[in-house]
Amino acid sequence: MLLTLEGIDGSGKTTVWEALQDVYPDAVFTREPTNTWYGEAVQRSIEDDDADPLAELFLYTADHAAHLAQTVRPALDRGELVISDRYSDSRYAYQGATLDGEVPNAMDYVRGIHEPFTRPPDYTIYLDVDAETAARRSGKTNKFEQDSYLARVRENYERLIDADPHRFVRVDATEPPEVVLERVEAAVAEILSDEANGAP
Repeated sequence: MLLTLEGIDGSGKTTVWEALQDVYPDAVFTREPTNTWYGEAVQRSIEDDDADPLAELFLYTADHAAHLAQTVRPALDRGELVISDRYSDSRYAYQGATLDGEVPNAMDYVRGIHEPFTRPPDYTIYLDVDAETAARRSGKTNKFEQDSYLARVRENYERLIDADPHRFVRVDATEPPEVVLERVEAAVAEILSDEANGAP
């Protein structure tokens, strides 16, 4: 099973991802951008305020393709649980916001590029927080952590949830970290229990 953690910057995804490693030590924990040279190229573009948004999209796409080939698909083929901190939905929401006005129907354009080769998540935990709180928490250290930009990203996430509501589990990330973690752990436990029992 492929379980992903999604949310705008400052939502607490990485904290939750790290905590889940103690709960599910046998799972494969991974993330995007990856630690490969593809991911390093992505990180360089994040730090470059003048990076071309379309070129940046294809850096992210290359990283996602390598992630699938090298980590996600092999682990799923072995029957393992894969938990990823960010995945394709981040691409759709973030690059969809970045390319808004650059290409028509930006988020659909980004999804169309990924559709032929990506492997959709089975379930996604969405850590929901408002853009202002998220920007304050993240420290506004790069171009993707600004209030107005995160607000557009959050709108894109809402569109993704509306299109596939059964895959997403929304968790209020404005709560204290221990409460958020407790709710995420309960949601993951329920997902795994339902899968084990063959729930539709």
